[in-house]
Amino acid sequence: MKFSFAKPSLASVLGKPGILAITVANDRSLGALGQELDQKTGGALTRAMAAARFSGKKDETLTLLAPAGVELERVVLIGVGKAEEITDLSLQSQGGTLFATLDKAGDEASLLVELPEGAALDGAAAAVEIAFGARLRSYKFDKYKTNDKKAEKKEPKPALDRLTLLVEGADEAKKAYGPRDKVADAIFFARDLVSEPANVIYPESLADKTKELESVGVEVEILEPKKLRKLGMGALLGVAQGSANEARVVVLRYNGNGDGEDQRPLAFIGKGVTFDTGGISIKGAAGMEDMKWDMGGSATVVGTLYALAARKAKVNAVGIIGLVENMPSGTAQRPGDIVTSMSGQTIEVINTDAEGRLVLADCLWYAQDVFKPKLMIDLATLTGAIIVALGHEHAGLFANNDELAQNLTAAGLKVGQPLWRLPMNDAYDKEIESPAADMKNVGSGGGAGSIVGAQFLKRFVNDVPWAHIDIAGVAWAKKDSATVPKGASAFGVRLLDRFVAEFHEA
Repeated sequence: MKFSFAKPSLASVLGKPGILAITVANDRSLGALGQELDQKTGGALTRAMAAARFSGKKDETLTLLAPAGVELERVVLIGVGKAEEITDLSLQSQGGTLFATLDKAGDEASLLVELPEGAALDGAAAAVEIAFGARLRSYKFDKYKTNDKKAEKKEPKPALDRLTLLVEGADEAKKAYGPRDKVADAIFFARDLVSEPANVIYPESLADKTKELESVGVEVEILEPKKLRKLGMGALLGVAQGSANEARVVVLRYNGNGDGEDQRPLAFIGKGVTFDTGGISIKGAAGMEDMKWDMGGSATVVGTLYALAARKAKVNAVGIIGLVENMPSGTAQRPGDIVTSMSGQTIEVINTDAEGRLVLADCLWYAQDVFKPKLMIDLATLTGAIIVALGHEHAGLFANNDELAQNLTAAGLKVGQPLWRLPMNDAYDKEIESPAADMKNVGSGGGAGSIVGAQFLKRFVNDVPWAHIDIAGVAWAKKDSATVPKGASAFGVRLLDRFVAEFHEA
């Protein structure tokens, strides 16, 4: 979808058929040009708002078809609420809501951006946020719907693909929107990875797909099984041994802080289980198709490196994703097996469906051993227990460093991807003590499954500032929201991009 920004003028849109949307503040408050449009239509806007009890509250919409006095096919009113309620997130929400309202109505539309006096953002900044929200909502994954495409050829349906925002400071808005558009590209790339079925995205193909990041300045290195065995990644390889699709580890490097005194990178680590049957500890059939998105953490890491490189962030960053397929077979890992991780620590595998932590263990160790990072953040659809605790509204946050946890939480709130920090301590750590090895991969059955998983990972980070984000409840949206259509959410890309921008860019 394309966006353009132009000076606010009714003359440019009223003399021809088309769609015009206008912002309306609380109490049906129209801006100067909105009032002029109301006059040109003989008060049609005012009457329609009164009849429909439209007040201009946040995200409220009202559509007028073919209003008298103008050539427009329709006018859409979008509520922005009270001046003090207007924020970047509220405007993004209104952008997404506007897209959902305009899509299928026509292929092109204009939006007149006028905010009430006292709003914290000016018109140009508001236009950028609205455009960003609309872009995020415009995502579709329908490449395999051939019947729809055949019907579309016979009877083309309109789909919004261009929105012009009419606003004071249009040139400023256009410049500011550029980096946002690149972040949206990165989010869409991550959503595509998660949306693909497991017969298309598997360890080798996902690794190959990451090579596309070279076009934005990311160095891509793919570690194949022979190299992984040489490195001693027995925990990760144990998960993969039941599948015909062999494991890969992908290392993504972006160096944007060439002049900085501290060259240590930020390290982002992602769980990439491209399909998770549970292995020998096999899952039930109901809902197993969802396990194609058990690689959501790896997609977030790929999207984050894409975003940082595309917008030329002044930071050094490395992304490491462990890619495996967890399958039952004659060669699969068994409950009771003991594997040796890259760290040298041994792990008794009690449950083969607690495989993501085994993958992350080796990737975390590799990250600190090879890159000596400033900090490490891992993301994983790690536990169903986090959904029991937090539902689908927050991701779980665990950390060994308070400042890191606070900064991640702050970044999450600013982009609408909230985190909730859960506790960690030695009492939980004792849950994974094993009589046969250095540790076991699940607790003794006393609950706190998400915390126990985090305690397991903590054994592979040493003293490096580290955070673990469990995204099992937020990686896939069960229904549409303002800026996330039903499906893959790419949760974490915006969060980590904001975290870097606010706390770590040179």
